[in-house]
Amino acid sequence: MTSALAPPTAVLWESLDVHVGRPLLRARAASRNMLVPHVMSHDSAALAHGLPILAAAPELVHITRFGVVGSRTKHGVKHHRAPHRPEELVEIDGIWTLDRARTAVDIAREHGLRHGLAACDSALRLGVSRADLWEAVAPMTCWPYVTLAREAVGLADHRADNVAESLTRLLVLELGVGPVEPQFGLRDGSRVAWCDVRVGRHVVEFDGRLKYRPATLGGVATVDPELVRWREKRRQDWICGFQLGMSRITWADVQPDRWEATKRRVLREYDATRARYGTSIADLAPYVISAA
Repeated sequence: MTSALAPPTAVLWESLDVHVGRPLLRARAASRNMLVPHVMSHDSAALAHGLPILAAAPELVHITRFGVVGSRTKHGVKHHRAPHRPEELVEIDGIWTLDRARTAVDIAREHGLRHGLAACDSALRLGVSRADLWEAVAPMTCWPYVTLAREAVGLADHRADNVAESLTRLLVLELGVGPVEPQFGLRDGSRVAWCDVRVGRHVVEFDGRLKYRPATLGGVATVDPELVRWREKRRQDWICGFQLGMSRITWADVQPDRWEATKRRVLREYDATRARYGTSIADLAPYVISAA
């Protein structure tokens, strides 16, 4: 019987992606083999909900058990002991799981603001309300790192399209140079462009490699990558033609080891834009479009 089951299991495992599919399968397997009463939570709950998050290291299965506050890690499973309300529970594929709002704020407490903001942005984007997030935080009055959860909820914005844009916005917010607007749109009757983040007359764009990689190699480019680059160059020229400055950053630039250096570079580029064009965009009113 074992040998008969092994090939399909191996085929299933190989078919799953390493970022979501395999961690979720591990979490479900761990949950179904536990004898202690528990619910799936934190990163594992996010995977079950389809909630895009910033992956943590080390990668653990997370469950929350009934009882007093505290936690321990054993055999790759982190056992959290924290109270939760019955209305925070949902059943997904036969496994009881904390809901999206509670999951997002738990991630902020567990992993910090970078992870928490990405999770809260994702929750809002998937239909959770900010009131739901605040309701999840409310009972955590004296819980460890609850201030990080509160900060993540306060800064969360549904307009961030993905985790990379959440990190880009956080980086610009930390510069402290003015109000930060995600998804800043422009149109002039001939074309429309959306910029990831704007502060003053400076926009910051996140560049992912996937848009330059052919779909046949795992990317999203449906035309020759050289044409993608040419179109991107023309797009940047068009945006900067509105007397806007631009910074471009990549995934490597928002990693912890490059975070401060990237902030210094973006601040330098922002200062150059401000010196050249100022900060007011009042003159762009006929061209600006707002994300819903």
